[in-house]
Amino acid sequence: MEATTYSNFRQNLKDYMDQVNDDADSLIVTSKDDKNIVVMAQSDYDNLMENFYLMSSEANREKIDQAIKELDEGKYTSLSLEDI
Repeated sequence: MEATTYSNFRQNLKDYMDQVNDDADSLIVTSKDDKNIVVMAQSDYDNLMENFYLMSSEANREKIDQAIKELDEGKYTSLSLEDI
């Protein structure tokens, strides 16, 4: 994760926005009063929020863990598009 100053970020806003979107990486923007921010692509943010939501429920976490365990044990069935 790269970091830059607030002034540099402001002067090069478009370049930093392109970089964040193109590289799928976050950017830390620092300030003199230590009120730093993180800039990330909306798609990364949406993914983070979705994962946070899915993992916020213990019941969901248990279902996901069980599904991963069954997948690792080979307990799944593959379907083609015609089967669906």
